[in-house]
Amino acid sequence: MKIIRYSLNRLTPPTATDADPDVRHGDLSQLPAGARLLPPCAPTKIVCVGRNYAEHAKELGNEPPSEPLIFLKPPSSLIASGDAIVYPKLSERVDFEGELGVVIGKRARKIAAADAGGYIVGYTCVNDVTARDLQKKDGQWTRGKGFDTFCAVGPCIIRNEDANLRNFRVQTFVDGVKKQDAPITDMLFGVNEIVQYVTAVMTLEPGDLIATGTPPGVGPLLAGSKVQVVIEGIGILENTVIADNA
Repeated sequence: MKIIRYSLNRLTPPTATDADPDVRHGDLSQLPAGARLLPPCAPTKIVCVGRNYAEHAKELGNEPPSEPLIFLKPPSSLIASGDAIVYPKLSERVDFEGELGVVIGKRARKIAAADAGGYIVGYTCVNDVTARDLQKKDGQWTRGKGFDTFCAVGPCIIRNEDANLRNFRVQTFVDGVKKQDAPITDMLFGVNEIVQYVTAVMTLEPGDLIATGTPPGVGPLLAGSKVQVVIEGIGILENTVIADNA
C-alpha cells in the first residue's frame, strides 16, 4: 500500500492537518479523479540532516560532519507533488535537494537505534528546496530553508514493512536531465542512527518528518523548471517552479 492524504476540495491547502474535515486518507492507486493530492504526512516538525553524503559536503566546500548535523524547516513550507515551488524575490539562487524522507508513526523520545524501526511508519520523497545565497549569507539556515513551498513531499508513503530500504536510490531530474543519483547506503548516518540522534534531543510525534540529507549534484532551479525526485519503490515527487508575483 502507498499511503496518501488527499482532499476532494481543491482549495484545501497543502499545510492542512488531519484535523481538517476535508482531509482523507487512502492508497495512491485509488486517488479519486479530480482530488487534490496533499503531502502524505502532516508533521508538527520537519527535521533535516545536512551534509549526510560525503560528496555533497565536499561539493559545497565543507568537511563531512562527525555526527548528524540537524536543522528544522517549518511546516508552513510544505507542498505536495504537483504543487508549485515559488521562487522568492529575496533570492538569486534556489537549489533542488532530493532526499529520502522518514515519517514517524508513534511518539518517539530517546529511542535506541536498534529500536528505531518500530517508530517509523514509512518513507517518502522530499525536495529540501534551498535559497543557497541566503543560506551562505546568513551563516545559519533558517531563512534559506524556510520559505513557503520549500519542502515538497510525496507523492505517498511506502510502509516500513513494505520497504526494501537498502535498495533505495535518490535520483533528481530537472527538465528531464538527471542531476542526482546515489544509493542511500552512501549516507554517512543511516536512518536508525538519525532517529536515535534526533530523539535524544526532541520528542517526535506521529506524522513528523525527517529529511535524511541530499546526495551530490545539487544545483539551481529557474522559474519554469520541472523538478522530479524519484525513489524507486516509493514514486515520483514532481513540482514546477514559478516566479513570486505577489
